[in-house]
Amino acid sequence: EVRLVESGGGLVLAGGSLRLSCAASGFTFRDYALGWFRQAPGKEREGVSCIGSFYEGSYYADSVRGRFTISRDNANNTVTLEMNNLKPEDTAVYYCVADPGEPCWLAGRPYDYWGQGTQVTVSS
Repeated sequence: EVRLVESGGGLVLAGGSLRLSCAASGFTFRDYALGWFRQAPGKEREGVSCIGSFYEGSYYADSVRGRFTISRDNANNTVTLEMNNLKPEDTAVYYCVADPGEPCWLAGRPYDYWGQGTQVTVSS
C-alpha cells in the first residue's frame, strides 16, 4: 500500500519559514517523481514544486521560485520542501505527491499518489 504522510505545517508570521516533510512507503521511492501541490480555500489546486528521480531536475512555480527549495532523500524515503520568506498568499493545504512518470510536472494529469495534506497558514 502506497502511503505519503506530510508533516511540518503550521502557523507562521509573514517573512517566516517552515519545513514540510513527506514520509513515503509502499513503492520504490528512488524511481518516482515527487512533488508538492497546494490548494487554498476557493482556489484551484496549484503545483508548487517537483523533483524527478536520480538525475532529473527540480521545478518551481513562479510564485515560489527563489523562496522554496525541494529536496529528496532516497535513503530515507522522504521529500522535503523548505519554505522561506513566506507570504500570506502561501496559505493553503499542502499535499505531497508521487508518480512513476518522468520527468516531474506541475500541471497536467494528476499524480498517481497523494498524501492527506498539511495546513500552512501565514499571517500578516
